[in-house]
Amino acid sequence: MKKLLTPAVILAVFALDRVSKAAVLARLYQKSEAVLPFFRLTYAENTGVAFGMFRDSNLFFMVFSAGLVAALLLLRRRIQAHGRLASAGLALVLGGALGNLYDRIAYGFVVDFFDLSFFPAVFNVADSAITVGAFFLALGMKDDKVKQKAA
Repeated sequence: MKKLLTPAVILAVFALDRVSKAAVLARLYQKSEAVLPFFRLTYAENTGVAFGMFRDSNLFFMVFSAGLVAALLLLRRRIQAHGRLASAGLALVLGGALGNLYDRIAYGFVVDFFDLSFFPAVFNVADSAITVGAFFLALGMKDDKVKQKAA
């Protein structure tokens, strides 16, 4: 069961990202709709990375993302040896990276749609998974080093 957890999380993140982006493409193409006073669903095409930096660099980020996914898969066992938090982080980052990589290959840009009035960028499910996953990875690997030093 434990061996299937990481692939299940990767698949769940990828599927949730695909379903949400398909809904946005079908219902919100080039539109914006208010959900709450501070939250909108806003269709955006991103050819760069976070905060719209490095626009029109889709090919570079396609290659970079594929390389990142390959490197994480090669380092998977080492990362998972750091414990559950690092393993969860790995799965979230991989699922998110695959979701955005799919967009870059299929559309030539990443579909973003979460728009918070207090946050400077529009983002998506994959971006959220990558951010939370990177935090879990760092925390899981940091805590493991602390445990090793204490022992």
